[in-house]
Amino acid sequence: MNAQATESPESPEPAPGLTLVSHEGKPYRFDPGTLCLELLPTGGPGPFARYEVLHTPADLVTWAGRSRLADGLGLTVTEDELERTRAVRDALFLLTADRAHGRPPRSAHLDAVNEAAAAPPLVSRLTPEGTRVWAPGATGTQLLSTVARDAIDLFSGPFADRVRECGAHDCFLLFVDTSRPGRRRWCAMEHCGNREKVRAHRARATRPDDRTTP
Repeated sequence: MNAQATESPESPEPAPGLTLVSHEGKPYRFDPGTLCLELLPTGGPGPFARYEVLHTPADLVTWAGRSRLADGLGLTVTEDELERTRAVRDALFLLTADRAHGRPPRSAHLDAVNEAAAAPPLVSRLTPEGTRVWAPGATGTQLLSTVARDAIDLFSGPFADRVRECGAHDCFLLFVDTSRPGRRRWCAMEHCGNREKVRAHRARATRPDDRTTP
């Protein structure tokens, strides 16, 4: 779990996902595969609360601007909406972790997501030029409903069985594998994937040669 980093202004069309920062201070790209899972690296329940980045309503507005939602969302968030978002995020975090590890969902987590999804979602509009824009007056409640509905689509859809936790022993980032082969193991190849390669190489280098006889 890592804090979000600021998007680079030199990248007008970044790859889907979020720019995170490792414990060593190195940025890397993490694509969890869907909007709802992009919310999880902002913090979490229990020991993951130390990674909290949604301290103020402005932080949630910033997150929305860096998410895979289309640009131009004029969002207003209240303190109450921020608190509800953190609570639903924590429930979604545990719901996703349970799914990744084959555990049955807990009713309290399902209730939290379903209740958030019951509110009206964000609204988009069609312009005369044939482009899509966000309707004015977007609220934190609408944002949370959109995220919760995305979670329902994920857990009831064709990729529900591809919800996974990073394969590294010390990484708990959650993602859905939408790749064609369905063999994704790492939060990011440039981060945990490379670390695992280095670890495996060192293990082979220090392993006694089985061909050597006494």
